[in-house]
Amino acid sequence: MSIWEILAVFAAGVGAGTINTIVGSGTLITFPVLLATGLPPVTATVSNALGLIPGSISGAIGYRKELAGQRRRIIKLGIGAAIGGLTGATLLLALPSTAFETIVPVLVAMALVLVILQPRISKAVQRRREHTGTVARTDGGPLLFTGLMLASVYGGYFTAAQGIIYLSLMGMLLDDTLQRLNAVKNVLAAIVNSIAALFFLFVAHFDWTAVVLIAVGSAIGGQIGAKVGRRLSPTVLRALIVAVGTVAIVQLLLR
Repeated sequence: MSIWEILAVFAAGVGAGTINTIVGSGTLITFPVLLATGLPPVTATVSNALGLIPGSISGAIGYRKELAGQRRRIIKLGIGAAIGGLTGATLLLALPSTAFETIVPVLVAMALVLVILQPRISKAVQRRREHTGTVARTDGGPLLFTGLMLASVYGGYFTAAQGIIYLSLMGMLLDDTLQRLNAVKNVLAAIVNSIAALFFLFVAHFDWTAVVLIAVGSAIGGQIGAKVGRRLSPTVLRALIVAVGTVAIVQLLLR
């Protein structure tokens, strides 16, 4: 890499770490930059997955206050995320790159609709619970476990916008604040990236310069994102999720 390419990849890592911690979709920053440096798509994908691990961990640490009391929830959902992440990583090497390109924008669009409607749906669900006398499950039940596992399959395959899908599913099925759910999202993303990267270590080729640059940049970005993200109101955070998700859809469609 030239000095300008090094600076570009590092800056992309910082941006990805920041946006991943707040919303998700940081891969849409790093992936095009890696391709622009001349890396093949699969090498760029696996190098990006490994490089973003420190950013995910950094963001989770930045949200440690919001993670308090969620250990059991994280353990259960984390198992599903790990299974899905490993499956997605396997599919990346087994399937043609066009396999997911048609369905991914649709998934992201559906997730954005759920994010927008989540306050109304949550209120309707709450009224129904009060009417029937049922109590909300703290782990979201089998539906959330299955949904997050499937989202993690996609996350292990490409990662872009997986955080938005996580937030939309948890917002629908868990009775909790958006900031606490965002904290869980960061942990699940770290699990998926780590599982996928460990798998890739044995079967795929990395560009270690890109990995190091993204790793350092994303770790810095994770702390920035945690400081910014946890100060945002639910309305502003939801609007940011929709804005980033819309950009993600456009970029995915133009690829």
